[in-house]
Amino acid sequence: MKVSQEFLIRLKLNALPAYKIAQQAGVQPNTLSKLINGIEPVKPDDPRILKVAKVLGLSKQEVFEEATETG
Repeated sequence: MKVSQEFLIRLKLNALPAYKIAQQAGVQPNTLSKLINGIEPVKPDDPRILKVAKVLGLSKQEVFEEATETG
């Protein structure tokens, strides 16, 4: 599981910096960074991501996408 491209685009194009969005969502900014950069795994229906999505105005369906393995 990983966050969708739509989630990443909305986060980057938002007028507020990502750390402020994380703070508004009640998520530690360093945790958000780890989640979006793949350092910490994203669980299905991860509440931390859903809180940020709510601040960004995204629905649950727009936030997650299945990770695909290549090889």
